Amino acid sequence: MNLTSHVQELRRKHQALSQEVEYEVRSPGADMLRVSELKKKKLALKEQIERLSTH
Repeated sequence: MNLTSHVQELRRKHQALSQEVEYEVRSPGADMLRVSELKKKKLALKEQIERLSTH
């Protein structure tokens, strides 16, 4: 896998996490611990994308 396709895959995962966070927040009785964990994963992906994009 080359760098470009790897970054695209990370962006796809980031988008999927965004959708999952949105779904969790809108659900009645949302599990805020789960939302927090998803947001941390999303932030880690964003940082990795930024690191790879600057190289």
